[in-house]
Amino acid sequence: MKIKRSDFAEGFLFGTATSSYQIEGHGVGGAGSTHWDTFAATPGNVVRAEHGQLACDHYYRYEEDLDLVAQAGFDAYRFSVSWARVLPEGRGKINPEGLDFYDRLTDSMLSRGLQPHVTLYHWELPSALADLGGWRNRDIANWFADFTAIIMGRIGDRMASAAPINEPWCVSWLSHFLGHHAPGMRDIRATARAMHHVLLAHGRAIQVMRGLGMKNLGCVFNMEWAEPASDRTEDRAAAALYDDYYNRFFLDGVFKGTYPKDVLDGFGEHMPNGWQDDFKFIQQALDWVGINYYTRKLLAADESPWPSHHEVEGPLPKTQMGWEVYPDGLYKFLKRTASEYTGDLPLIVTENGMASERPFEDADRIAYVDAHLGALQRAQREGVPVQGYFLWSLLDNYEWALGYEKRFGLVHVDFETLARTPKASYDAVKLALSN
Repeated sequence: MKIKRSDFAEGFLFGTATSSYQIEGHGVGGAGSTHWDTFAATPGNVVRAEHGQLACDHYYRYEEDLDLVAQAGFDAYRFSVSWARVLPEGRGKINPEGLDFYDRLTDSMLSRGLQPHVTLYHWELPSALADLGGWRNRDIANWFADFTAIIMGRIGDRMASAAPINEPWCVSWLSHFLGHHAPGMRDIRATARAMHHVLLAHGRAIQVMRGLGMKNLGCVFNMEWAEPASDRTEDRAAAALYDDYYNRFFLDGVFKGTYPKDVLDGFGEHMPNGWQDDFKFIQQALDWVGINYYTRKLLAADESPWPSHHEVEGPLPKTQMGWEVYPDGLYKFLKRTASEYTGDLPLIVTENGMASERPFEDADRIAYVDAHLGALQRAQREGVPVQGYFLWSLLDNYEWALGYEKRFGLVHVDFETLARTPKASYDAVKLALSN
């Protein structure tokens, strides 16, 4: 790598990230059923009908995995907790094994000198709550608050930072409008409600954690830079709408107490009753904001129903996911987020990385990380208060509807033997962090 630790100010945070369902193995430790278990069990939803019952077996191999984090020279580890591992039915009876696991995991990070950075929800909703409407049901905000109190009551005192929900757009639009993720719906009314309720749940969780005396609380937004496929007025409008429902909807809700007008025009009467009164909960004060960034999209208008556009393949080099490599998008988001929303509030790149077909000699991943760290440095030089970078991901893992095919890891996982083998990118990052 061209960029190294010494190119950053002292105290800049380098970390790597994972999520619970993608690595732990949900079939062990007393975890309850989630809507991802049932989504994966439904034919046609997931590549080769692959599921997360074993995943990377991190539940039993976490010590080995945390050794890899520490040996690479990272300062921090961003992880998530499974709601259904702590509360198998989503409410009511607690699973002591689940709390004990996250307790051990936290202490194991600290014993290796790693800062624990927790995300409370990374998409695995307990099935019993999905049966009650899941994110369509306003009550989920209080269910989530109760879960927050239980899990953070156990490990919150040792967290370096905490965020309630990973990637609200994926929890709501991707899962309820496009149907690509659990619960696999394609319903505009469900989407409008899920998009609002995910922010309401975020706000309620922040309130609970403040009440527990926790510090350094933030939120994690995923962002895709949207550009028109041509100079046509219609395509420019399509890109603006994509930007509004993908990026600005959630930022506007948290920082401005409103939603973009063109998105509300599309949702029409599908928003939940009284949604305007919920911003007093949604707009909780935050200590930092996380940005997950991977790619951009080119949009073209069409005559289909709202939002009346489609994606157009771009000309740039692409990752194994088919996503364009566009580091400038990260720079633009850091600049825009600070100037239009967050001001002097610290920004953290909470996820950035790429899937690569190369199993071990992954020079493309090394170049990707270098380029995006360069974009981050450019924003820093122009005054944006970016204070950390988390690389996704530590391990090859369960990539949701794409099964185990797409590999984002610095460490190769053989899903037959579960052997871990560091890739060239792991060694490159390790060297960069030591200099």
